[in-house]
Amino acid sequence: MDAAALIQTSLAESKRAKDAFAAESAGKIIALAEQIVATFRSGGKLLIFGNGGSAADAQHVAAEFVNRFLLNRPPLPAIALTTDTSIITAVGNDFSYDLIFVKQVQALGKPGDVALGISTSGTSANVVKALAVAKEIGLKTAALTGGLMIPPQGVVQYCDVLLNVPSSSTPRIQEAHLWIEHLLCEMVETMLFGEKKINGSK
Repeated sequence: MDAAALIQTSLAESKRAKDAFAAESAGKIIALAEQIVATFRSGGKLLIFGNGGSAADAQHVAAEFVNRFLLNRPPLPAIALTTDTSIITAVGNDFSYDLIFVKQVQALGKPGDVALGISTSGTSANVVKALAVAKEIGLKTAALTGGLMIPPQGVVQYCDVLLNVPSSSTPRIQEAHLWIEHLLCEMVETMLFGEKKINGSK
């Protein structure tokens, strides 16, 4: 396949993944946005976590909420549990890598907060365990996953809202995740603050 054909194939696959998600889960992403809005309005916070590219996504989403997405507005309380290397390495060294998010959820999570786990496979052990603990504590739980089949032993057991991208391609799933994350940011901002002052305009 030449480079030009690769571009078109990649673009088409990415669009198919997003279209399939929108057809199956539009109502679910609206429900999650409404839950995050309710949490922020009640003084709660959003905890986000994942591994690898999903860790980068967690940090990206937290930055959009704390700083801004499109609107100039007050900062919103979102925390990525992927950024403190001292905590992550201490827990991994003293206990288990499977607990690096669990202990942070136990330390920071309160009933009514939202825990958002990101796992392309839906089975990352540390994400599954953190969502299980979050649910026990009383947090609202959600996950971003991917795959044509949802593994019953994964995050689905502990999610109030499951946002699954129905694709067998990891890159296409991850591309769709970023689009979904941006949708969440825009929905939450609009629900909380309306559509004024977009990118500094009046």
